[in-house]
Amino acid sequence: MDVNSVLLNTFSPDATTRNAAEQQLTQAAESNFSGYLVTLVQELANEAAQGPVRAAAGIALKNAFTAREYARLHDLQEKWIQQEADTKKRIKDSTLQALASSTAQAGQAAAQVVAAIAAIELPRDQWPELMSSLVRNVGEGTDHLKQASLTTIGFICESQDAELRGSLIQHSNAILTAVVQGARKEETNPEVRLAAIYALGDSLEFVDSNFKNEGERNYIMQVICEATQAPDSRIQQGAFGCLNRIMSLYYDLMRFYMEKALFGLTIMGMKSEEEDVAKLAVEFWSTVCEEEIAIEDDNAQADRPEQMRHFYQFCAVATNEVVPVLLQLLTKQDEDASDDEYNISRAAYQCLQLYSQAVAGAVITPVLTFVEANLRSEDWHNRDAAVSAFGAIMEGPDEKTIEPIVKQALPVIISMMDDSVIHVKDSTAYALGRITEACSEAIDPATHLPKLIASLFEGLASSPKMAGSCCWALMNLAERFSGEIGCQVNPLTPHFNESISRLLQVTERGDADNQLRTAAYEVLNTFVQNAANDSLSAVGSLSDVVIKRLEDTLPLQAQVVSVEDKIILQEMQTSLCTVLLAIIQRLEKEIEPQANRIMTVMLQILASAGPKSIVPDAVFATVSGLANALEEAFSSYMEAFSPYLYNALGNQEEPALCSMAIGLVSDITRSLGPLCQPYCDTFMNYLLNNLRSTALANQFKPAIIQCFGDIAGAIGGAFETYLSVVAQVLQQAAGVQANPDGSYEMFDYVISLREGIMDAWGGIIGAMKSGGKTGLLQPYVDSIFTLLNTISLDQNRSDALMRSSMGVIGDLAEAFPNGEFSSFYRAEWLTVMIRDTRQNREFQTRTIDTARWAREQVKRQIGGTQGIQQT
Repeated sequence: MDVNSVLLNTFSPDATTRNAAEQQLTQAAESNFSGYLVTLVQELANEAAQGPVRAAAGIALKNAFTAREYARLHDLQEKWIQQEADTKKRIKDSTLQALASSTAQAGQAAAQVVAAIAAIELPRDQWPELMSSLVRNVGEGTDHLKQASLTTIGFICESQDAELRGSLIQHSNAILTAVVQGARKEETNPEVRLAAIYALGDSLEFVDSNFKNEGERNYIMQVICEATQAPDSRIQQGAFGCLNRIMSLYYDLMRFYMEKALFGLTIMGMKSEEEDVAKLAVEFWSTVCEEEIAIEDDNAQADRPEQMRHFYQFCAVATNEVVPVLLQLLTKQDEDASDDEYNISRAAYQCLQLYSQAVAGAVITPVLTFVEANLRSEDWHNRDAAVSAFGAIMEGPDEKTIEPIVKQALPVIISMMDDSVIHVKDSTAYALGRITEACSEAIDPATHLPKLIASLFEGLASSPKMAGSCCWALMNLAERFSGEIGCQVNPLTPHFNESISRLLQVTERGDADNQLRTAAYEVLNTFVQNAANDSLSAVGSLSDVVIKRLEDTLPLQAQVVSVEDKIILQEMQTSLCTVLLAIIQRLEKEIEPQANRIMTVMLQILASAGPKSIVPDAVFATVSGLANALEEAFSSYMEAFSPYLYNALGNQEEPALCSMAIGLVSDITRSLGPLCQPYCDTFMNYLLNNLRSTALANQFKPAIIQCFGDIAGAIGGAFETYLSVVAQVLQQAAGVQANPDGSYEMFDYVISLREGIMDAWGGIIGAMKSGGKTGLLQPYVDSIFTLLNTISLDQNRSDALMRSSMGVIGDLAEAFPNGEFSSFYRAEWLTVMIRDTRQNREFQTRTIDTARWAREQVKRQIGGTQGIQQT
């Protein structure tokens, strides 16, 4: 093969040419891997070759050692490890030689190749001379070699591979020597200095021991601070990026530097004419805020003084200098910016939000001064900044402090929804969203609510740009003013019918994009969920509209011609199903007259949904709600629906759908009771297969195990058929434990697994008792108490776990009232476990009540008064 032309073709704009070239390279690698590597490294190091050819050779060489998928990455790394030592040395030497190339493309590509090989060899204590070689290059090499070597160090340090990161600690001195040398102000080549400052940022995590040495730290900080003043704005950006990283890693060591330099440097940086520099200087203060918020949280939870972290209150000290600059930066909006574009005004807004959380009430005076001066400004930039600033500080100050201010300002803020400039209206809607979320107590239902709701609906109707903000605020209002559960009226009742009508109009608008339509349905869903009883007739009428719209989506399936059409249709069906579920949950049994239509359209959607569709998840949730509402009456739909449920239960390639199906089995069996028995053999087969599956994550197991208890509770004594198999599963699951130094995820998993086991035993014990078959439980009582003992010794418990454990203790006592297992009930650990649960004021009332009931059952088991004093 002609290597040059093949490599050039990998950059071809023509997909066919490009794919053919990549296929040729793949075939060459498979037929002779060593020869392939040598050929590529020869082209990379060939000074006579064109820059693009050398770059393509480097990329292909790097790709020979790296991959995103872990399994493939492991295979590629093993292939490298198995190469002859001479081959590996030749490739490494040639690549290091290419770093010195005067062709920038070759040097950059060589840096990637060195980093890829380093990721394999450094964790294995191979290539020990690499770092010293790179340091020597920075000290003695040409400018091209310095830059490429520093870039290499940066690539190595930015890796997320845990083993590589661990191995870099031993090279911290070499890394630091190279990057600090290149980053100094004495370095005259800006490209070298830039590469060094970025490599320094990537290496900061690995130079921990150096950074904690005061002399070394002073020098590092001096070099970085000087770099913030470099004539090249790219170097300034890199320096501020380093300061951000340092503040998040080494806050405890920053007091001296903040007082001597960083306050002034960062505030000056925020005022830079170069927007990218200013953004990074702003982000420095965002980092300070985040650190100080986290430290305050940590210190509030600390049990002992030695656990308290240093807290220097940098934000509080700098409030009067930093906040006014942030407020001025809010006025630098770009009216042509897209919604997701991150510019200086958005960076300043995020920082102001964090600042208000970090300093609380101290932010109010400078912000209110700015708001009052600019809220009625002729320049829309100032009006927009003022209303944005007001919304930004809602989460910080104490509610009692901020509420009267919001109450007074609300009429003016609401009136700004009529501003002539769409940017101001959108910022106002967002500010109202912030107010309704964080400070809703300040909203007076009589004074503010009518105008507020009307203005938000006007905004929603006026522009898709404002849709997200208006919908967010409306949802917050629906939740805030929902009143007590089951109340006859609430503050939204007078506005409910018109709100529903306006939302339906928005979803039908011809110019409504998919995002606006989805947002409006989400609000509709929230209004239904929080409707008072007086609005239920309107909710009933809405069900007709929603079902009709779902029916109307069915013919659209045949009209889908593009991926975009498919996504829009799926999202519409999902939104409608979600609203329908809210209607079902709100109407409960009153939905029964609509049940036939609902199930007909649900089954039609399932029949037409293609693979990987998101719609079945929403359909299953709606069917679950209907089963809960109809209870035994749902049995008439089971024959038609069960095939879809079985398919989902067996669909391990789509874990989300499979998980939904497991939950749906629980809901349906609870609803149908004994009527579900004809379907239980199939349910149990799928559930047991899922438990054994390696394709499904452990997180599925607690729900499956809990589902066994629901099935048992539904079919009573008939569960005898499955008892021995399920009992064996529960006994095996009970043996799962978390290591003391394990992850939080593992602790949570073990707790949820035990909750599932106890719920399952609760259902099974009840089933055997109702079927007059409690004798069948005798072989398993010992293992149940063994698990209860394990739970009693473990400090990691949850409210739900202790409630179900108390239930099992009491259920077993009732199942064997003649004291067959009274010896278990005399154990001191059981008495202590019940007492601790009963006295834990963090647990729910029903958990404490269950513990009291369990205590009474224990008394009966051990014979009246014996042991009562202990509990």
